[in-house]
Amino acid sequence: MTKKNIDDNKKPVKESKKKINELEELKNEKKELEEKYKRAFADYQNLVKRSADEKQQFAKFANEMLLAEIIPVYDNLKTSLEFSDEKNHDAWLEGVKYVKKQFQDVLTNGGVEEIKTKGEKFNPEIMEAIEGKGDKVKRELKPGYKLNGKLIISAKVEIE
Repeated sequence: MTKKNIDDNKKPVKESKKKINELEELKNEKKELEEKYKRAFADYQNLVKRSADEKQQFAKFANEMLLAEIIPVYDNLKTSLEFSDEKNHDAWLEGVKYVKKQFQDVLTNGGVEEIKTKGEKFNPEIMEAIEGKGDKVKRELKPGYKLNGKLIISAKVEIE
């Protein structure tokens, strides 16, 4: 065999070794990417779980501030009922009016607004006609409320 033939035979071996090295590098890169994917997927699953836990905790305690404002009003109402008698009617009535004002303040501070109806044009989007026919509110039967501009209870009205 001549030197040229030997060199020609070495060429495919060199190319094969080069291809084997490239293949090994690709296998290592694939393995590395699979590990990164597994870590990223595990992080995502942990994030989903943590978000669900936080959402549950938020829902559990979302009304805490509102309740902290309502409980003293409830306590005052209980106290006023303890002191109700016919001899003290005027003082008792003033106490109940004060409790009503406390409730109104708590609701207003919480973003609740009462819907104005008396003398207004009937609006079926925020009012429910219980009696009468027409397009003007004659009398409010039960008030309606909005929370931060969103209807939560429609007003019950009599129309004329």
